[in-house]
Amino acid sequence: MTCDDPAFIQALKEKAEALGFTHISSQTPKPLTEVKAYYEAWLAKGYHGGMDYLSKHGDLRFNPMALMEHTKSILTIRLPYYHNNDEAMATLKEDQRAYIARYALGRDYHNVIRKRLTQLGQWIAEQFPDEAVTFRAFTDSAPILERELAERSGLGFSGKNTLIIDREKGSYFFLGELFISLPIVIPSTVVDKHCGRCTKCIQKCPTGAIVSPYEVDARRCISYLTIEHFGAIDEELRPMMGNRIFGCDDCQLFCPWNRFANHEIVDDFKPRHSLNDIALLDLLRWSETTFLKKTEGMPIRRIGHARFIRNITVALGNANYDPRIVAALEALESDEAFVREHIDWALKQQHNKKGL
Repeated sequence: MTCDDPAFIQALKEKAEALGFTHISSQTPKPLTEVKAYYEAWLAKGYHGGMDYLSKHGDLRFNPMALMEHTKSILTIRLPYYHNNDEAMATLKEDQRAYIARYALGRDYHNVIRKRLTQLGQWIAEQFPDEAVTFRAFTDSAPILERELAERSGLGFSGKNTLIIDREKGSYFFLGELFISLPIVIPSTVVDKHCGRCTKCIQKCPTGAIVSPYEVDARRCISYLTIEHFGAIDEELRPMMGNRIFGCDDCQLFCPWNRFANHEIVDDFKPRHSLNDIALLDLLRWSETTFLKKTEGMPIRRIGHARFIRNITVALGNANYDPRIVAALEALESDEAFVREHIDWALKQQHNKKGL
C-alpha cells in the first residue's frame, strides 16, 4: 500500500470519521510566509494583550517543518463541539444565569483531540509496518498558526470574526493537526471567503473587539478578559460583559452560517453539571475545593477559583437589582485584592440600580 492509494485514503477518512472528526484534509509543511507580515503587524499594535506566548518562538510559528523533524505532511481535522443557538440566546437574556462559552461546557478539548489524533497516527503507522512512521498531534498547544493551516487545507474560510467557517457546518468546531513523516495527500480545495457584505459579527461583538474585518483586539475580547487576563478587568468594559463568565460566543451566535449548523456531538463535549443552564448565585457558592472538583478535566479549571469568582461578580453587578445578590456579595470573602475590588464594584452597581 502507498500513501496515495485511493483505498488507503478512503480508509483514512473512515477512520477519522469513526474518531468523530467531521473533516480531514492534508497539506505539505511549507512555510506560512504569506501571513507573517500581517501577524507581526497585529502584534505590533499590542492586540495580543498579555498573551506573551503569541510573540515568542520567532519564525518557528511560520515554519511548520521546524516543529517535527522529517515531517512530510500535515493532516488537519475538525471536531465539532456542543452548541444550541436558541438555548444560548435564552441564557444571555436571563441576567442571573451564567453564560459559559459552548466549547467549555464539557471535557477539555486539548485532551480529547490529542488522544484521538494520536489514535489516528497509530492507525496510520499500522498500515505501513515497513516504514519508521513518526507523528505528533497538536491542538492549540504549540506555536502553530492553526487557522491558516486549516484554511490552506480547505477546512473552511476565515470569517471576519477570524474564526474558520464552513458553509454547511458553521464554526462550532475545534481544529487539530497531525504532523506525520509520510507524504499523505488528501485532495482538497481552498475555500473562497463567503462573508460578503455581512458584518453581523462586528456589529454584535459586545465590547467592539472586532476592530475591523479579520482583526480582533484581544484586549477588548470577553474571551480574553474572562480567561486569559489576570488581575482586575477594565472598569469600562465590565458592563459590556453581561452574564458571560467564561468566554463569549456572540460572533458565532449571530453569524448566518451558524443558523442551520448541526453536528453529531461526541459525549466528551456534552454539558457537565448543568453548566449550560445554571444560576450565577449557585456558582458563587462554589468553594475552591468544589470548583476544582467540579471542573476537573474541563477547560474552566485553567482560570482558577479566584478569577472564576471575579467573573461571576462582574456578571452579578450587571444583573438587575436583587436583594439576594446584594446579600451574597456582602457575605463573600476573598484574600485576593483584585477579587475584592470586583465585589465592591458589583455591590455599587446593585445599589445604584436599587435607586432607579
